[in-house]
Amino acid sequence: MANSELIKKLITAHYENDSIKFRSAVLQIAAAESTAGHANLAESLKNLAKKGNANTSIYQIKPADGLCDVVIPDNQESELVVSEDVRIRLERILNEYRQREKLRSYGLKNRTKILLEGEPGTGKTLTATVLAGELQIPLYIVQMDKLITKFMGETSAKLRTIFEQIYSARGVYLFDEFDAIGADRSLDNEVGEMRRILNTFLKFMEDDESDSIILAATNNKKMLDNALFRRFDDVLHYTLPDESQIRRLFEMKLSSYYEPYIITEKVIESAKGLSHAEITRVCEECLKNVILTDGKLTSEMIMGYLRERTASYEIKGA
Repeated sequence: MANSELIKKLITAHYENDSIKFRSAVLQIAAAESTAGHANLAESLKNLAKKGNANTSIYQIKPADGLCDVVIPDNQESELVVSEDVRIRLERILNEYRQREKLRSYGLKNRTKILLEGEPGTGKTLTATVLAGELQIPLYIVQMDKLITKFMGETSAKLRTIFEQIYSARGVYLFDEFDAIGADRSLDNEVGEMRRILNTFLKFMEDDESDSIILAATNNKKMLDNALFRRFDDVLHYTLPDESQIRRLFEMKLSSYYEPYIITEKVIESAKGLSHAEITRVCEECLKNVILTDGKLTSEMIMGYLRERTASYEIKGA
């Protein structure tokens, strides 16, 4: 039978009139019963939870509310140029999601909470669009500047609204620039309200039993609170592209203009240190040049635009 903590959660949710917490507790009890070998009871509980959800009216976030931008991407996994480690982990997330009901029948849950960390422009946002595109569900991009306010308690209330949406509307939810709310609570400059916001987020993450995927992206994982890492099912590390990824990016982005002999070792060497996004911009500049001048794509043209991108960093560092 369900343990005492789950029963407490169920009773608390009832008296707080919190349908999200109540359904979460029911599903957790169902999972516990399934693990204990009580498959019929577990299935009955899950069906009751679904029935209850159908009769529950939950506030839906609309783009006009300013909390989320909603897009319906059609991106595919083949568009993502990342390390083999990241690719394997993404395939695992997709496979588990597509077979989540099978996992649930064994008392297990698919990966739904993923931390994406790495330098800017290395594919974190594109990963979100690819996951949504592959699974054919909407992508909700949480607007952090609209979420965080100076008024005490207001940000936590908005977080609750977002997590209600996560529960009631299946999709991929991206919290970009996540360190805005996930910063280490031990830092001297963290005010009490920001600590409360992080605590609220951690609690919502812990209680989440939705069919949505939650992604948190950051450029600086060192700023994140240690308590966050154990709340995520997986952490994906993004790095600047290596030689094989650089070549693949040129091949993809230059499309019909691409010829292997154009991408010389000098071109590859000149692209090192640039992010995926920066190399993509170089390719776009080359294509515009070729189209507007009716010219021909050359190694020299590519290297010229690569030097322009690299020079901008030299000026910044001067």
